[in-house]
Amino acid sequence: MPSKKYIELQEFTEDELRNELTETQAQFQKLKFDHALRGLENPLALREVRRDVARMKTELRKREITAMNPEQLANRTKKVSRRRS
Repeated sequence: MPSKKYIELQEFTEDELRNELTETQAQFQKLKFDHALRGLENPLALREVRRDVARMKTELRKREITAMNPEQLANRTKKVSRRRS
């Protein structure tokens, strides 16, 4: 069952998703810096933000793949099969 955050991300447009991704990455960098200097009250916040970034990147990649034409998809499959061997 998908999480609430994942369902919310599907409703975003691609531009909104890219903007949200850059903002979240900046927030993650700031949290990492603050944690290194003085520590965070809740260090698990780093994990949550890192996973949010991964969710956004996954959604963007999924949209990229669905927008590909059949030729690009066939080429992608070749690359994947070469990596596996």
